[in-house]
Amino acid sequence: MWGLHEDDLGPISLGAAILGSGGGGNPYIGQLRVRECMRAGKTVRVISPEEVRDDDLVAVCGAMGSPVVNYEKLPGGDEESAALRELERHLGRRIDAVAPFEMGGGNSMAAMVVAASAGVPLIDGDGMGRAFPELQMTSYLIYGAESTPSALADERGNLLVFSDVADACWLERIARAATVAMGGHAGVVSTPMRGELCKRVIIPKTLSLARAIGDAVLAAGRNGNEPSNAVLAVTGGRRHIRGKVVDVERRNTRGFARGSIELKGIDADAGRTVRIEFQNENLAIFEDEKPSATVPDLITLLTTERGEPLTTEVMSYGVRADVLVLPCHPLLRTARALEVVGPRAFDLDCDPVLLDEPARQLTGPFSKAN
Repeated sequence: MWGLHEDDLGPISLGAAILGSGGGGNPYIGQLRVRECMRAGKTVRVISPEEVRDDDLVAVCGAMGSPVVNYEKLPGGDEESAALRELERHLGRRIDAVAPFEMGGGNSMAAMVVAASAGVPLIDGDGMGRAFPELQMTSYLIYGAESTPSALADERGNLLVFSDVADACWLERIARAATVAMGGHAGVVSTPMRGELCKRVIIPKTLSLARAIGDAVLAAGRNGNEPSNAVLAVTGGRRHIRGKVVDVERRNTRGFARGSIELKGIDADAGRTVRIEFQNENLAIFEDEKPSATVPDLITLLTTERGEPLTTEVMSYGVRADVLVLPCHPLLRTARALEVVGPRAFDLDCDPVLLDEPARQLTGPFSKAN
């Protein structure tokens, strides 16, 4: 177990936003939420998956809704913690540890707020190794955890508990509809499971990976090196294209930000044009109308000069960006997982196009130990 410090938050939020593949929530707002918890005297304690006891009760937490909404309606800050308290009331017992749904800039930080507020450990891992837009798209649920009971809370004090649903896809539909009614943003705590199962199905060490990526990008900036090369050195993968954004089509619909981004190649990539389809997160790259990279691999855009991750809700004309494709975790590459997180799960009419190389595995935390 180790404790996070305030100066850990910058690198972690930066790395988590890069892993978020264009989604996962606003990293700056997430960072501020955790910072204020720490300044109020609360502590974020992190444990590795191996430290989770078999009979621990673990819950999964994060925010639900379109990321565009948070630029117009800031979260109250207590939504996920309120949902945890309501879930505990429903279960009649306390949760022993929490883990994020996903490793995105905002949602990874939301889990820290829950852990600090509840006084329970945060597990170094998550259910996606990146960000995906829908609740059922986690390794927890793909490999046997139950989606309910789940709790949903908004900033007005509205609380909902879903005690039973037909399956995880129905939970996504019903909770998404409730989130839209709540104004487009809510906190979710879900998927209570035994520690023994959590250890088998979690994508491990992703908080450590986020810290390693953030440190590498910041070091590259200090040393005058290219940030995208620093990311690839930590994660593997490739730079698909360096380009300029020439068109963005974005719409808010059914609780998601959906659309596409078009980039024209610059420098050595001049003459090429790519289109990126997204649903909160980047889903696929098309070049000459053929898919050249797809989910579940990570497609992330960084500004060419500073390596700032570009989320889909802030993408705009004229931005110069490196488009990186990073390998997903092996748990997302099985036939079982591809039914849930492959391109056809997002109504894209193509088969998965994935990198040959596996995701790099970390052996320990990249954070200051207490």
